[in-house]
Amino acid sequence: MLEGVTWQRTLYVMFVAQLLSAVGFSMFFPFLPTYIEELGVASGVGSLELWVGLVFSAQAITMMIASPIWGAISDRVGRKLMVERALFGGAVIVGLMAFVGNAEQLVLLRAIQGLVTGVVSAANALIASVAPRERIGYAMGVLQVGLWCGLSIGPVIGGLLAFAYGPRAAFLVTALLLFSGGLLVLFGVKEEFVPILKGRRLTLLADWKHVTDAPGVNLTFLVRFSVWLGRTMIIPFLALFVASLLADEAQASIYTGLAIGIASATGTASAIYLGKLGDRIGHKPILVSSAIIAALFYLPMSLVTSAWQLLALYALTGAAIGGVLPALGALLAHYTEPGEEGSVYGLDNAIVAAARAASPLLGAAVVFWGGYRGTFVATGLLFLVTALLAAWKLPETKSRPLPAPGD
Repeated sequence: MLEGVTWQRTLYVMFVAQLLSAVGFSMFFPFLPTYIEELGVASGVGSLELWVGLVFSAQAITMMIASPIWGAISDRVGRKLMVERALFGGAVIVGLMAFVGNAEQLVLLRAIQGLVTGVVSAANALIASVAPRERIGYAMGVLQVGLWCGLSIGPVIGGLLAFAYGPRAAFLVTALLLFSGGLLVLFGVKEEFVPILKGRRLTLLADWKHVTDAPGVNLTFLVRFSVWLGRTMIIPFLALFVASLLADEAQASIYTGLAIGIASATGTASAIYLGKLGDRIGHKPILVSSAIIAALFYLPMSLVTSAWQLLALYALTGAAIGGVLPALGALLAHYTEPGEEGSVYGLDNAIVAAARAASPLLGAAVVFWGGYRGTFVATGLLFLVTALLAAWKLPETKSRPLPAPGD
C-alpha cells in the first residue's frame, strides 16, 4: 500500500481519468438509435428496434463475461496495467465506431468494447489496493463523483457535437478523451505492485471462489444487482413518461436530460460526504438509510402530474443513490482481503453489467403490466426490500472515531 500523500495523488489522477472516460462513453448514448437508423442494416434482418437493443445489450453481455477475468488477471500483473488496457483499448475500439458502415459492424464493435474496456472496475480495484481501509469510503466517493460528473456532462457535449458535426465526431472525440486518460494514468500513477496471491491460488476460479466465500460478499453483490436494476430499468421509458406530462411533447428530451443531469449532480454532491461519513460510522448504516430514502422518493413519482414534480423527486433520488453506490464499493473492500481487489471489483462489474442487460427487459414487462408509473413503484419497492435485506443480513464494518479538531 502506498503511504502518505502518494495514494491521494493516485486517487486524484484516477478521478480525472474516470471523469474523462465517463464523459467519453456517455457522449454517444443520446444518438445511438438515430445513428443505427442512419447506418441501416446491411443484412436486412430484424427491425430497427432489435438492432438498437443489440447495440446496447451486446456491450453489457460481453463485459459481464470479461470483467471477472480481467480482474483476476490484475491481481497477478497489476491494477495500473488494467486501467491502461481499458483506456487505450477503449480509445481504439470507440475510434473505429466512427468509420462503421452498417449496424452489424457497430454491434460487433460494441461487443468488443465490452471485452476490452471496464474502466470503472479497473479504477475501483486500483484505488481499493492503495487507499487505507479506513479511508476507503472517501476514496470510493471521489471516484463516484468523477463518474457521475462525466455522465451528466457527456450527453450534452455529445448532443452538441452530433448536431454541429454529425454523430461520427462524437466517437472520435471520445477516443481522444480515452487516450488522454490513458496517458494521464501511464505517467501520473505510480504503483508498487506485489502479487500477494501468487503461489496461494493457482486458478481464476479459485480466486473468485475465495472472494465469494467471504462473509457478506454475495449479499453485497445481490444488493448491487438490485440497485442497478432499479435505477436503470426506468431510463428507457423516462422520455416517454415525461412526454405524457407535457403539453408540448417536443420538450420531452429537454426535461429528460435535465432529470438525468440533475440526479447526477445531486449524487455527485452527496457521494463524497456520505462516503466520508461511512468511514466514521460504518458503511452499512449509510447503505441502508440511503436505500430507504431512495425508495421513499421513487414511490411518489408514480403520482406526479407535472414535469417539475418529477424533476424534484428525481434529484432527491440521485442524492440518496449517491450514498448507496460508494457504500457498496467500500463494503466490498472491508469484506475481502488485500491483494484480491481485481477479482472483487471484476466480479462487481460483471454484476452491474448483468443488471444493465436485464433491466430493459424487466422495465418493459413492468410497463406492459403496470404502465410507466408502475416502473417507479417497482423501483421503490425494490430499493425498500434491498434496504431491509441489507439491514438484516449484511455484516457490520468497523467505524473509526471522529478526528480531533485540527486533524
